[in-house]
Amino acid sequence: MICDSSVLIALSSIDMLNLLQNICKNENLFIPKAVWNEVVIEGKDRPGTLEVAASGWIKVKEVKNQWIVKILVTQLDYGEAEVIALALEMGARLVLLDEKEVREFARKLGLKVLGTIGLLIWAKKEGLIDNLKVYLDALQMKAGFRVSQQLYKQVLKEVSEEE
Repeated sequence: MICDSSVLIALSSIDMLNLLQNICKNENLFIPKAVWNEVVIEGKDRPGTLEVAASGWIKVKEVKNQWIVKILVTQLDYGEAEVIALALEMGARLVLLDEKEVREFARKLGLKVLGTIGLLIWAKKEGLIDNLKVYLDALQMKAGFRVSQQLYKQVLKEVSEEE
């Protein structure tokens, strides 16, 4: 599994980075160098920095095929380009990305994609969290995560937490 910085930061902001460890089961979570730099080096003193740096299950992996990254950065930011390139290179079973356009781009390349909200839905369905609404609200307030009212209501309805 490969993860982008936005998912790491969002989940760290609401103290739920452990969800990634649960979804990985006995596998490592891989992040490319660009994501490590964004979260741990450039993101110093922000949510996710300490958690990602201290985790033994999040592994930094360098993208070998840099020409793919060069092509992808014409359409995506550098971190997202490296995430997709690494996922293609490793044949990842799942890619964690938040930006809607980037998720659609990754799907067109044949990748299975999930975002932060999708992870929270999965956690609710697996019984790892009791109340999805609490975490959606926390994402918006603590992480500055943008969720449209339509998506908010749709997600809560999907897990039978309608308002």
